[in-house]
This record gives sequence, C-alpha cells and structure tokens, in this order.
Amino acid sequence: MAEALVPRMQGFGETIFAEMSALAVRTGSINLGQGFPDTPGPAAMLDAAAEAVRAGDVQYPPGPGVPELREAVAAQRLQRYGLAYDPATEVFVTVGATEGIAASVLALAGPGDEVVVFEPYYDSYAAVIALAGAVRRPVLLRPSGGRFTFDPDELRAAVGPRTRLLLLNSPHNPAGTVFTREELETIADVVREHDLVAVTDEVYEYLTFDGTEHIPLATLDGMRERTVSVSSAGKTFSVTGWKTGWVTAPARYVRAVQTVKQFLTYAAAAPWQRAAAYALGSELAWVAELRASLEGKRDRLVSGLEAAGFTAYSPQGTYFVQADIRPLGFTDGRELARALPEKVGVVAIPTQVFYDHAEAGAHFLRFAFCKKDEVIDEAVERLSRLR
Repeated sequence: MAEALVPRMQGFGETIFAEMSALAVRTGSINLGQGFPDTPGPAAMLDAAAEAVRAGDVQYPPGPGVPELREAVAAQRLQRYGLAYDPATEVFVTVGATEGIAASVLALAGPGDEVVVFEPYYDSYAAVIALAGAVRRPVLLRPSGGRFTFDPDELRAAVGPRTRLLLLNSPHNPAGTVFTREELETIADVVREHDLVAVTDEVYEYLTFDGTEHIPLATLDGMRERTVSVSSAGKTFSVTGWKTGWVTAPARYVRAVQTVKQFLTYAAAAPWQRAAAYALGSELAWVAELRASLEGKRDRLVSGLEAAGFTAYSPQGTYFVQADIRPLGFTDGRELARALPEKVGVVAIPTQVFYDHAEAGAHFLRFAFCKKDEVIDEAVERLSRLR
C-alpha cells in the first residue's frame, strides 16, 4: 500500500513527547520528559473558569477571541514592555501558542520560502515549516560560558534570497537560554537588513531566573512593525492543558494569521479565555511566586544531576535543564532515553530530536524541573544509580 502521508510530512511520526510520556506510563517511571507542572494554577483563576462553564459559556466565542482577553493581553504588553497594540485589530487568540506559531508560519511562508530557526528547536517548528512547503535554515546554538548561544556570522550566512521568516524562541526551549540584548540586536539587524518577518515564541516570558530579563524582539528599534509575537497562559499560569494562546502583531499580520487559524480550529474555548483574562490582570503576584519556586527547583535538579555524574547546564529560563551524558560514559541520548525507564525508572527527552544536525545534540538529555520537590529528589536518586 502506498505511503499515506504526503511527502513533505514523511519523517514526522509520533512526537517524542507522546512517545516518552507513554513510556513513562507503561513502565511506571518518573516523567521528567514532557514539560507540564504537577500542580495547578492559581485557585481564583480555576474558579473563574468553572464559573464561566456553570454560567453556560459553552458555545462558540468570537473567532478572534473574547474581547476581555484581547484587552488584557494588550494591557499586559503595554504595561510590561511598553508595546502598544490595538486589542481589536492587533491581538488574536489561538488554541495555545503551538497553533499561534503554526498559523503564523502557514500564513507568512509558502513553498520554497526559507525560515531561519535556531537549533535545537521545539519539534513543532520543523513540522509546521514542512507543512508550509518551506525550507528551514538552522543556526546552531552551542554551549559557551555555561549557556547556549550562536555565532553571528553563522546567522548571517543562513539568510539567502529566499528567506522569508526568522523564528525565534526566547526564553529558549530546550536550551534554557534567554537571549541578551546584544544577541537580539544582532538578530534584529539581520531581520531589518533582509526585510524579514520575525515570529517570536515567548511562552516562557515570565519564567526567567537569577534576575535575567526577557526582552521581546518587538521592543527593539524598528522591530514592532515586522514582528509577530506569540505567547500563552499555559506556562505562565500552570494550565498547559487549557491551550489558550495569543498573537500580537501589526494588523496586516494578524489578518493573515486569522485567515489561516479560522480554518484550523476557528475559536479557542471561551471559559479558559475568560479565566486567562482575569489572571493576566489579577494573578501576577502568583506568577512571581511560581518563578521563585521554579528557580529553586532548577537548582535542586541541577545539583542532583551533577551529583549523579552528568554535566548540567543551569538554564536562565524555561522548565528545562540540558544534561551532558558523556561523563557517565554514554554518547547516544536517544538510546539512553529509551533505556532509562527500564534502567532506573526515569523518563527524559533526547535533545538530538530537536536538531537538523543531530550529532550536535546527541550527547544531551533534557530534564524538566516543573515538578514537586519530592519528585525531583526521587528522580535524581534513581539517576545516581547510573554511576
């Protein structure tokens, strides 16, 4: 029988997250693979969602999003970053940031266009670029000075006459890097020089550590008018299953994204939108406590991984630690990740699946620390048996 998938999607099977989470369930392992918290978001936010459901808010909301969420997002961007967006024409609600990124790429890149992306990259980036019929041009992030960064010359070399988009994730999953102003200025120079559009994934915008500042690319000179920014409630408020995200961009780009998104899911669930609107206006103190808690969990996991024999890179943001497996005598992260559940009862993600140049990430595993302290402690105790 002929292959069912169209050629551009061959090679994209079950996501690594689904594979490893299923393996965790099958083996009863601790899941430090998929990045979801094991505690819920703020109680008043959950109550707001429940009240919306009980009030009968269960039909289609407006396709662009309920007005109160669009207004809350616009207020957040203005108050936090000084970026002014019209909630009626420049803010658009999506079914999570993943859909926001997908709709943006599908709307703004077509067959033969090139999309510059930093690798390692979140796995949906490669898939949606392929869906668009576009070509990805990866720029490698390498460890340097305890964090992952890029070579500006390699970024410039990745841009050619067919380049249309630059896809940027900061704070960066899975590397944990929060790009500095200097790095962002380099990126902005390239975008402006080549008349590109930047799509920025900022879902971890509040989850940075050690006083590290998240700087949206759109705040740099001349970048608001050429940047499509994507964020969501999922990571900020520990409600990843609500799949409530948003796009902020100049109106012409929002119209393009809406044209695609309306034929994907049409609308996001109204109760979660209303609860997210409430939380953006009233629960940022809770988010500050979450950030402080995650910083402690990060340190707990990094210390435990190092004690177990890994070389661990302490992230500046996100939920994730990159761990080099070579000090323990391993070289193939995919092989080790699939063996860990049986060996010690822990699940991690092999970072090499997020690279075009898989050899560059073959010796890394990604571990999530958005878990209860006792779960992290038990996991690192089990991992110490690898020695």
